[in-house]
Amino acid sequence: MKILKFGGSSVGSPASIKEVMQIIRDARQHDEVHVVVSAFQGVTDQLLLMAAKAAGGTLGYVDAMQAMEERHIDAIKQLVPVKTQSEIIAQFKFTFNELEDLLHGVYLVREASPRTLDVIVSFGERCSAYIVASALSASGIPAGFADARQVIQTDNQFGNARVQYEVTYAKIREYLQQRPGLVHIFTGFIAATELGETTTLGRGGSDFTASIIGAALDAEEIQIWTDVDGVLTADPRKVTRAFPLSQMTYEEAMEMSHFGAKVIYPPTMQPAMLKDIPLRIKNTFNPAATGTMIGRDPGEMMAPIKGISSISSIALIRISGPGMVGVSGVAGRIFETLAHASINVILITQASSEHSVCLAVLPEQAQKAKSSIEEAFKHELRDGFINEVFIETDLCIIAVVGEHMRQTPGIAGRVFQRLGDNGINIVAIAQGSSELNISVVIDKKNEAKALNVLHDAFFLSGLKTVNLYLVGMGLIGSMFLDMLSAQQQILKEQYAIDLRLVGVANSKKMRIRATGIPFDQAKTELLAAIEASNMTTYIDQMRQLNLPNSVFVDCTATDHVPQFYPEILRSSVAVVTPNKMANAADMAFYESLRTIARRYNTSFQYETNVGAGLPIINTLRLMVTTGDQIHKIEGVLSGTLSFLFNTYDGERPFSALLREAREMGYTEPDPRDDLNGHDMGRKLLILAREAGYRLEFADLKIENLVPVAARKAPTVEEFFRILEEYDATFEQRYREAKAQGKVLRYIARFEDGQGVVELAAVDQEHPFYTLSNTDNIVAFTSNHYQTRPMVIKGPGAGAQVTAGGVISDVLRVAQSVR
Repeated sequence: MKILKFGGSSVGSPASIKEVMQIIRDARQHDEVHVVVSAFQGVTDQLLLMAAKAAGGTLGYVDAMQAMEERHIDAIKQLVPVKTQSEIIAQFKFTFNELEDLLHGVYLVREASPRTLDVIVSFGERCSAYIVASALSASGIPAGFADARQVIQTDNQFGNARVQYEVTYAKIREYLQQRPGLVHIFTGFIAATELGETTTLGRGGSDFTASIIGAALDAEEIQIWTDVDGVLTADPRKVTRAFPLSQMTYEEAMEMSHFGAKVIYPPTMQPAMLKDIPLRIKNTFNPAATGTMIGRDPGEMMAPIKGISSISSIALIRISGPGMVGVSGVAGRIFETLAHASINVILITQASSEHSVCLAVLPEQAQKAKSSIEEAFKHELRDGFINEVFIETDLCIIAVVGEHMRQTPGIAGRVFQRLGDNGINIVAIAQGSSELNISVVIDKKNEAKALNVLHDAFFLSGLKTVNLYLVGMGLIGSMFLDMLSAQQQILKEQYAIDLRLVGVANSKKMRIRATGIPFDQAKTELLAAIEASNMTTYIDQMRQLNLPNSVFVDCTATDHVPQFYPEILRSSVAVVTPNKMANAADMAFYESLRTIARRYNTSFQYETNVGAGLPIINTLRLMVTTGDQIHKIEGVLSGTLSFLFNTYDGERPFSALLREAREMGYTEPDPRDDLNGHDMGRKLLILAREAGYRLEFADLKIENLVPVAARKAPTVEEFFRILEEYDATFEQRYREAKAQGKVLRYIARFEDGQGVVELAAVDQEHPFYTLSNTDNIVAFTSNHYQTRPMVIKGPGAGAQVTAGGVISDVLRVAQSVR
């Protein structure tokens, strides 16, 4: 024998009811079947609303009642043949007339007591079960309407009555014995007292009804048919990658349902568990899906946990004070007080010092709980033994649930680590001695973020989702997108890194989409965007989305965007950038960025600040971290200036070579930005700071290769015209160096606390002598590298190598996610 229960969504329309009828028909081929149904989808809420309107003295309930009546009659007409409709509709109208009389009475007396409300909401299930039973009978399946009030007996706690199991089980068995051969269609959710007064079993009580009937009849299985493929690992509305579980224990299901999982009503487990009857969660709209089996056996599963659930809104009550330390009975008095006030405590945590107790309650009960506790401890409060009771609101609870947690060390550490990595502060922690559940209280705004972070960590085989916000769509930004478009699938399949572009912006427009923007469509989407670019708005939207593992990628060269880095890092969003302006700003700003990144446990990556894709900064950082002391830094750190002096032979005029370099795209649009040495100076400044020296840009001595007369030329062409007049000067310096067997190199050097950027002549013994094309080179002389410096050499310019370096930094952030 199997008990099948169908929820409101399963009987939400005539089409859905036809699916239900087919499921029942198929089940009857193998087993004896009895059915429990909920009210049509939305009907219970509508009945409560009608009662509220009637009690408020408004006639608005009349129209709503008529619409409800029409909905049910329309279902009868679609499900029952014409020849039998009249009798069924007449009986239905008789039932509905009772509802009309009852609501009219509420309207007259302007009151709807809990007792009256239970009767009113009972009509949802009574109508639904009657229609389903009638439709089944009309289709040739012997079915009978079964009013659960005749068999399930409860106390008179209206709205959430307690079942009297012994008498109920006897009534159920007797009822079926007297009506053999039928598929009984029971009303879910409703019951009755010994005196026949209508009661309800709490919202979601139809599941409970099915479990009670299944336990009474020692059923083989109880099936809960709903609109999802089973119990999911998390709420799919908050975690898009949630998936159904094949198996879980009663205890796991109870923990999940207690902490917000809506698939099954918590009391449902008790009758089934006592009789060891498995419950299976199935999808009415996808009957072929296996569903989730709930029973004694936890089943085999790779992940140590079964699910992550949440309660979206709670308040935390804090009771603390010196008078609580070592005093027995304080906790007992607190809980007794709350019990007398009918306040449900969701979570409890107490410091081992006994100095404080924290209780999680529903927000609407928080003030009542506070007042009750203060009244109970008024003398202790007066004498200062207990401090003022404090309420903290706008919180939620995240619960990690699983039988296998108790055999797997490090689960709690993993939970806390992942939350901390994403800037999610834990307000309170609770873990039962059974190790079945770890619950944390966090800020309500971080609920979805925490659920996704933990779900990825425990269920997706180590898959790390990284959400990118790109600013800057020039050569580097565009190349960055192109390279990621080609590499995205490989990174996901081979390295378990799922990169998603969530935001994109340039100087004119911006677009943010939480569901992601395809890398290969980002330029088109930005072009079509209507929202004007505004960094404050862009960052505000990024913070409001609050996605896990977020990375802000700044591919601009402006000094405007870096001003927002502190705010971004404080939001626990990593920053990756080839933009040198932040690290070359004043020393106080440079240091503050690192302090903030450490404080908020996030990452600031900028390897491409020096040498594009070359591993210069991280190599230097590693040397310093391992205790090496840097004495000298020397480098050619500009691809443009490297090309110019590696190529210049004194035969072609220097101005002509510079024009050629500009046409090849090696220089900035205005070559003076390369020749003035400021870019090389910033790079040297960054390296000196990474080596541990406090230095400002103004401390550097920079040789400006732009003739004084050309520095303020109004146009680039005018600059070139003036530069031609100085070709002889560059030729003379070249000839002087050549006469000494040397070559010219524009070199940045830091030594003895002094930073210099200048055009220098170097001989064959110098590592920079053989430099070619646009290569960058840097040499570090240190304690570990005294006789021969550490040399790093390679392509140090170009959109491709720089974009590759930016991607490397993004992947470095992803790898740091544990």
